[in-house]
Order: sequence, then structure tokens, then C-alpha cells
Amino acid sequence: MPTIPRPAAVLFDRDGTLIEDVPYNADPRRVRPVPGAREALDRLRRAGLPIGVVTNQSGVAKGLVSVTALHDVNARVEELLGPFGVWSVCPHDEADGCACRKPLPGLVLRAAAALGVDARACVVIGDIGPDMEAARAAGARGILVPTPETLPQEVTAASEVADDLAAAVERVIR
Repeated sequence: MPTIPRPAAVLFDRDGTLIEDVPYNADPRRVRPVPGAREALDRLRRAGLPIGVVTNQSGVAKGLVSVTALHDVNARVEELLGPFGVWSVCPHDEADGCACRKPLPGLVLRAAAALGVDARACVVIGDIGPDMEAARAAGARGILVPTPETLPQEVTAASEVADDLAAAVERVIR
């Protein structure tokens, strides 16, 4: 089995991957980490790997989530899960035609640049196909952690699949 080089950074999708998915969440009190999230992230921190978040937040463009509420929710995520080296957020709607919205690579490229690493040396961990497509488009390694919302064809298309966040982090570290 070939050895996979240690990644330069690990980037996570937010909703459904790090925290329970509450559509268009504008209330920090509704933030609930997925089981084992803090432990998995702390394991990466102890290993000295930079971590970041890459997240589509179209609720901002739709007027359902204010920029202030988005920052408050993200601050609550950090309060519960610890600090992240970068937050790369796409506030656009699907129809806006931006270059950052996953499945395009913009968020991954922006996060890698902010961390001072090559996107091709990053791992992206997410729960749906667009997360994996963004990783692939940026040249990064993608690990899918399926949830009930993950489509069967997204699991089939993923190059790597882990049962949960802890297992995904184990794949990164070993």
C-alpha cells in the first residue's frame, strides 16, 4: 500500500460535517457539534496540522442570515470546537455565478492560500458531493463522511469514504 504524504492542512465543511446541519442557521444557540468533533479536531491540532473551514452559506445572499448572525454562528462553532486557522465562506447564492461556491474550488484555494500552503497538499473533509468536487477541482484530497443527506451516488463517486469524523481524521494522521 503506497504511503500518503502528510497533508499541509485539513479543511472541513461546516454544516453536516463539524456541526449538525440546521438549514440557514442564524442562531448560535442552535449549534450542535457532531459526535466526536472536538476530539477529532484536537487530535489534528496536537499533530501540528493547520485546520480550516470551507463553507457555502447562501442564506446570506437569500437574506435569511445576516452577516452578523453568520459571524455569531461561526464564533459559537469555535467556542465549542476550538480555533480554526481560517474560515473561507461563500455567502453567494447558486445563481450568483461566483467562483467560490462549492463545487467550484474557490473556497479551498482561498483557505489554502490564507494558511500559506498549496491546495494540492490539503485534505478536504465533507459530507456531500460538492465538498468532494471542490477538493478534486482544487487538486486536494477529499474524504467523504456520509450523513443521511448524502446521496448514494455521492458515496459511489467519492475516492475516499470514512464512517465518521474520527475515522476521517484517522485516515489523515496515519
